[in-house]
Amino acid sequence: MLEHGGNLRTAAQRFGQHDWLDLSTGINPRWYPAPAIAANAWHRLPEPSAELAQAAAKFYGAPLMLPVAGTQAAIQALPRLRAPSRVTVSAPSYAEHAHHWQQHGHTLTQIAYADLEQAVAHSDVMVICNPNNPTGAVVPAATLLRWAGQLAARGGWLVVDEAFGDTAPEHSVAAHSQQPGLIVLRSIGKFFGLAGIRLGFVAAAPKLLEALASLLGPWTVSGPAQQIALDALRDSAWQQRTRDDLHHSGARLQQLLARHGIASNGTALFQWWPEAQPQAFWRHMAERGIWVRLFTHAARGIRLGLPPDETGWQRLETALTLWTHKDSV
Repeated sequence: MLEHGGNLRTAAQRFGQHDWLDLSTGINPRWYPAPAIAANAWHRLPEPSAELAQAAAKFYGAPLMLPVAGTQAAIQALPRLRAPSRVTVSAPSYAEHAHHWQQHGHTLTQIAYADLEQAVAHSDVMVICNPNNPTGAVVPAATLLRWAGQLAARGGWLVVDEAFGDTAPEHSVAAHSQQPGLIVLRSIGKFFGLAGIRLGFVAAAPKLLEALASLLGPWTVSGPAQQIALDALRDSAWQQRTRDDLHHSGARLQQLLARHGIASNGTALFQWWPEAQPQAFWRHMAERGIWVRLFTHAARGIRLGLPPDETGWQRLETALTLWTHKDSV
C-alpha cells in the first residue's frame, strides 16, 4: 500500500506520543459542521440519491455526476474500463493514479508537467491532477480541453483530478465533462474537510458513468455520507466564507515560509517546495510534534498544510525559526 498523509499512527510509532499538529494532508482543518444524522440513515440500504447527484452537479458546474466512495474508488476502477492502453500520468502527482494504471495490462509513462504537451500524440489516456498534488502547478482549462479533444478523436481519455480545485474554480473543466473522453474527479474531502465520509464525484459522458457505476456495484456511498454531503453542497454561505478564509490562510502560509527563506508554491490548502534533503526538515518538524508530508521519489520535497488555529500557527512558526537558525546554534 502506498504512503499518504494523515498517517498519525506512523508518526506516533516513529517519534512517540506528541500532541500532534497534522499538516500532512492538505485537507481543510476547519471542516464543514456535519448535521445530526437521521436515525434511519444507519438502518436503510443507501439507495443512490438523485438529489445528491444534482446538488453536486450544481456545485461543481458539471452536466452529470456520479457519487462514488471517495475518488479513490474511481481511480482504482477506471483502468479496468479500458483495453490495454498507452497511459501518461503527470509526475510528480497523486501516486495512486500511476499505481493503478500500471496494472491491468496498460503501458505507463510518467512525465513532468512541463512536458505534457509533447505526450498527447503518443498517449491513449492522460491523467493530470489540476491543481497538481503536491506541487500546486496548474494547466489552463483551455489547454486541457484541447488535449481532451485530441485524445477523444482517437478514442482516448483525459482524466483530470480536480480534488484541490474548489478554491480555484476558474481552472475547472467539469462544465465540459459531457464531451467524449473527458473524465473529471472531484472530492468532498479537501475543501469541505470531510475526508472521513469517503465521498467523491465523477463527471463524464453518460455511457461512461453507467459503465463505472456498473463496475462499482450497488450501495457504494453510505446513507450518512449522502446526508452530510447534501447539506454541505447546498450551503453556499459556508462555501463562500470558507473560500475567502482559505485564500487568506494560504497566502499567510506562503508568506510565513518566505520569511524563513523557503520559496514555495501551492494552493489555498497547502504549500510545496523542493528540498535537497527533505528528510532532515521532516525529522526536525516531527521531533517537535508537527507532521508534514515528505516526498523522496518522483520529487524530493515537502508539502505543508494549514494549521487549524492560532496555537498551531505559533507552533509552526517556532519550529521554522529553529530550523532556519539550526546551523548557527
